[in-house]
Amino acid sequence: MSAEIIIKDLYHDFGAKNVLDGIELEIEEGEIFGLLGPSGAGKTTLINILTGQLTPKSGTATLLGKEVGLLKGNDYVKIGIMMDHFGLYERMNCYDNLKFYEILDGKSNLNISDVLTYVGLEKASKTKVSDLSKGMRNRLSFARVLLRSPRIMFLDEPTSGLDPSTTENIHELILAEKKKGTTIFLTTHNMYEAEKLCDHIALLNEGKIVEYGTPEEICRRYNHQKKLLIHCKNGNDIELTHNAQSGDVLAELFEKGEVETIHSTEPNLETVFMELTGKGLDK
Repeated sequence: MSAEIIIKDLYHDFGAKNVLDGIELEIEEGEIFGLLGPSGAGKTTLINILTGQLTPKSGTATLLGKEVGLLKGNDYVKIGIMMDHFGLYERMNCYDNLKFYEILDGKSNLNISDVLTYVGLEKASKTKVSDLSKGMRNRLSFARVLLRSPRIMFLDEPTSGLDPSTTENIHELILAEKKKGTTIFLTTHNMYEAEKLCDHIALLNEGKIVEYGTPEEICRRYNHQKKLLIHCKNGNDIELTHNAQSGDVLAELFEKGEVETIHSTEPNLETVFMELTGKGLDK
């Protein structure tokens, strides 16, 4: 695999506020990369730079083998962007919204009706965007991205504010695109979403990347307690440290059939982020 997105020493500010501070990243072709951080951390600014909507103060960003500033129309057709109902026209129905983008791109790699069916909006084809629920709007935004079969997808908080069932539907669509080889850049403050979907994640705080790795690696890295918590069938709770003696105790408990549940003390991403920054991902 080769890197589909390369970011080197990227800086950006808005006046006195430094929003991105020396960002360095490489995102491999076909992976789901997650950028986690609280509101105002710089996630959307980074997407705006990578998609050519903002020019960085300094540093470089390369997509599809070209610096962002050198990308042309044919290159942008290979990039799909989903950002908070970006590009949805309220007075037009679902089908006409997608038809508009098909005409704008000059072609479509997929049939509009098939795409609407794929995202579960076939029955809402003639429904105006203004009459759609938030979940349906998100699926239509996702359909607009899919229409051009992009090589890279940018998804900015794709499940924010959605109920668990609709969130699960969006997750299934994202994972299906990964199986096709699409590179997906996902921003989220939902640690469960990141742990479930992402191959690698970066934790962004006040414009700086404070951690990077797979979700599992990062959680193991901050497992300071290194303990096992065992709940026995008789209601007792036992706490063991990671050593050979604990292995003997654990084996004996299993031989006697006393173990009901067993858990390690590895933290989740939310806990790690709070340790690094002193605040939660959703703040």
